[in-house]
Amino acid sequence: MVAQKTLTQNATYYTGALILQKILAFVYFTFLARGLGVEDLGKYSFAFSFTTIFSVFVDVGLNSVLTREIAKDRNKTQEILANVLGVKTVLSFFTYALIVALVNFMGYPELTKNLVYLTGLIMLLDTFSATFWGVLRGNQNLKYESIGIVLFQFLVVGMGMVLLAAGVGVVPQVLAVVVGSSFLFVYSFLEMRRRLHVPFKISWNKKLVKELLKISIPFALTGILARLNTQVDTIFLSKVGCATQAVCDSNVGIYSVATKITLALHFIPLAFVAALFPAFSEYYATNKEKLARTFEKSMRYLMLVSIPMALGILVLASDFVPKVFGVEYAAAVLPLQILMVSLVFLFLTFPVGSLLNATSRQIDNTKQIAIAALINFLLNLFLVPKMTYVGGALSSLISTLVLFYLGIRISNQVLNYDKKYLLKSFFLCLVAGLLMSLVLWLLLFKINFIILIALGVVIYFVLLLFFKVLTKDDINEILLSLKLKKSFYDKG
Repeated sequence: MVAQKTLTQNATYYTGALILQKILAFVYFTFLARGLGVEDLGKYSFAFSFTTIFSVFVDVGLNSVLTREIAKDRNKTQEILANVLGVKTVLSFFTYALIVALVNFMGYPELTKNLVYLTGLIMLLDTFSATFWGVLRGNQNLKYESIGIVLFQFLVVGMGMVLLAAGVGVVPQVLAVVVGSSFLFVYSFLEMRRRLHVPFKISWNKKLVKELLKISIPFALTGILARLNTQVDTIFLSKVGCATQAVCDSNVGIYSVATKITLALHFIPLAFVAALFPAFSEYYATNKEKLARTFEKSMRYLMLVSIPMALGILVLASDFVPKVFGVEYAAAVLPLQILMVSLVFLFLTFPVGSLLNATSRQIDNTKQIAIAALINFLLNLFLVPKMTYVGGALSSLISTLVLFYLGIRISNQVLNYDKKYLLKSFFLCLVAGLLMSLVLWLLLFKINFIILIALGVVIYFVLLLFFKVLTKDDINEILLSLKLKKSFYDKG
């Protein structure tokens, strides 16, 4: 049985690491945006978006299966890992060849193609690192993955900043990430060996591989559709709605600022899902009541965090985007504000999807993501040629709302949880967030946006306490997870 303390500590370790990693990455990205300029930033962003789509063809959903099956029976760790590595090794060669062929077929400039070749290598390294971390996740250990995330980001940022100062261009910036991903690959493997003493072996047991792939197919389809759903707008912008490739690259550069800010916040639901997925899987088999309470808590916590973030950024965007990234990126304000409207619902799709996958409803999860991805594709096809990056943002907003609606509808059939409690929490968080954002709007351009961010946090926290949305138990649990307070059992 997964202890609640272990679950909370895993979420805290991983969330803390991702917070630091995202802060470092965001600061670095602002320097990158200013140093490279809109057009080169567009090439840089496109290369990563393009190869990110293909990571699913290497993983084919096996990481989720690996973590879930190990969480159920840890004695199978060595056998499952060896066969997962066997499958991924073969798929890596085919996937990389497909990336090279497609980027050449689509007629991108030589520089863009070279960047894609490098980001393809990064994608392969990261996919195998995720496999090693998946083994540790299945054993309810996210501590060392959290350390690896931070070390990786420090390495990339350190090298990248030196290269920016040297003014060497966009290719060396991608090479810095290659070095960081290579380090993370080695580190993740060594930590897995050190902590679990799992011997390195690559196998191909036809029977086991067939079983794993059969289970993973819905996860793989979900992953492919999810990647397309999040990256298709960038792909469209790189080729559609512009007179020249340079204009297309600039559109991608502007849109990448909006999406970078949005994606930088994804660490919060990702951290929750990383800690929750093994627990959801175990609770589904052993304790349905605890599964329901854990699901409610995860949804509520994500509401508490996402609502003020979305409203705060929506209000402050017109001030901080030009100041942080430069006036040449001012056009990113509107698509960013549109994406912020969808942020809350996007956050809540993470525990919903994790619940469906953990309760063997992965096919249902795949169907709903397919519907959302299709809607997003069609909207991009229609809106991007007319509205460029604004059309991409609107497409993302509508498809996210559809995905949330479909997911919560299926969740209601899977689990008996307290819907009135969650609706009440959402309403009170929204009221607190709107009051906070009103104060920020009244003070916008009168006070530095950094001070306004701090003020917004204080106002929202006080309002949560006033409305009794944030309870003493919540605060105690956070302190316990941070080890800033001893539990009853630790005293004496």
